[in-house]
Amino acid sequence: MRPRRWFLPQAPDVVGMLRQQMAITVDGIDALVAWADGDVTAADRLRDCEQRADKHKRELRRALTVAFTTPLEPEDIFELSRGLDAVLNSAKNTVREAEVMRTAPDSAIAEMAQELADGTRRLAKAFATLEHDGGAGATAAADECVECQRRLEHVYRSAMSALIDVGELREVAGRRELYRRLARTSDALVEVAERVWYSLLKER
Repeated sequence: MRPRRWFLPQAPDVVGMLRQQMAITVDGIDALVAWADGDVTAADRLRDCEQRADKHKRELRRALTVAFTTPLEPEDIFELSRGLDAVLNSAKNTVREAEVMRTAPDSAIAEMAQELADGTRRLAKAFATLEHDGGAGATAAADECVECQRRLEHVYRSAMSALIDVGELREVAGRRELYRRLARTSDALVEVAERVWYSLLKER
């Protein structure tokens, strides 16, 4: 008689993998800040981060298909990962658009990029505390992320208003597109922060 084999259900650390993707997103947005401050070589670092994050996203999705249990609902983990992917893709596309239009970043772009970085770091703090204290720290950090993006909105509106006084049509078109792309990146970041709230609310 053959000995009976017991197979334990797989329990990959999907939240840990999500945090790894978050860390790469932080690095990518930091590269965006460096680019906005005039470091043209940071564009390549941002593209590299986007590719690394894509790899982690795919690994996380594979892990979700075999995980027996997860700290959060699989759908929420999937959506948090998808949202981070959208943030980094949007940042990368902003830089690509600037290169295509040959439009260098200005002080408004630098300020908006910094608000994105501040918000991303607060979101990383939320991810780090997802499983602690019933999620109270995570939701507080998510709120801080959203507040950073509210400040970005003020910068965006002021920058768009200032374009009225710019006489060069090509410059107006280029800067307006970049401002809008950064604003959309901010919207994507807010969506992730709100998903943190929704994910934890369902666990109560």
